[in-house]
Amino acid sequence: MCSVHDTIEFEKRGIPATVVITQAFRNAAVFQFKGKGMEGHPYIELPHPISNLKPEEMQAVTLRFVEQTVKQLIA
Repeated sequence: MCSVHDTIEFEKRGIPATVVITQAFRNAAVFQFKGKGMEGHPYIELPHPISNLKPEEMQAVTLRFVEQTVKQLIA
């Protein structure tokens, strides 16, 4: 899960970062954050699956998480 590793590297450099995953990858993300010494790091968790959504459906899903994403990046 490269996006978790990228998030960690950004955070180490003082750049606020978060990762967007689907529910199916929750355990993997939690495990990787913990393994890299960042247990409890926040992430954005979308419902799963999303690959079958039409563009307008995906837009509706992602719009529900904009505020949470911004809060994580400015915290």
